[in-house]
Amino acid sequence: MKFVANSFSWPFRGDWKSRWLPGLVAVLLLPIAFIPLLGYAIDATRAAETDDAAGPPSWKLSFRLLSDGFWTALVIALLTAPFLLALNPLAGLLFDRQIGHVTDAAQSQLYAHVVAAFVLALPWGLLFLLLMPHATARFAHTGDARDLVDFPAAVRGVARDFATWNLAAAAIVTGWALGLAAVGLLCVGLVPGVFYAILVSAHASAALHDKGANSPTR
Repeated sequence: MKFVANSFSWPFRGDWKSRWLPGLVAVLLLPIAFIPLLGYAIDATRAAETDDAAGPPSWKLSFRLLSDGFWTALVIALLTAPFLLALNPLAGLLFDRQIGHVTDAAQSQLYAHVVAAFVLALPWGLLFLLLMPHATARFAHTGDARDLVDFPAAVRGVARDFATWNLAAAAIVTGWALGLAAVGLLCVGLVPGVFYAILVSAHASAALHDKGANSPTR
């Protein structure tokens, strides 16, 4: 449990205020800052692997930041695509079975899509928890984009040290739950909540890097 608590407090270590301001801006401008934000998440994982006590790293716009963000975004898209492709067929099936059926057809279609999204969210989230923490830790350590798609190695990492992965997964899930719950603190609360969840996830993933990365960082 100490490991989980450390992940929750890590976003506020070191000179955290100067790290949070650009982070909040990046989350606020997510449609155009998606890649830099993901690149920073990789940099945060790398920083937690290197010096846990220093807190989140400073923001440095560089080719590496953009490259890391690009490759991470590509893998996220790769893992998400099958679920997006399944959304409409599943919604159509639910609509035909009159799940959430109301008098208005358009509203029934909307309800069917909402239900389908919730149904697909669980396997999507479990897939990411299974593959991404180890893959992210290795990529942050080696800088080799191939580590992001070495899914068999990720599965082997979970099997090899299930206890550590379980704690990391618990920290990631709880971090996102707390982050998204911040939307209740006025709508603006979602922005710091998402950035907090990203930092918690980075720290939790960093705990796995010794289990799956032996190559020197570039």
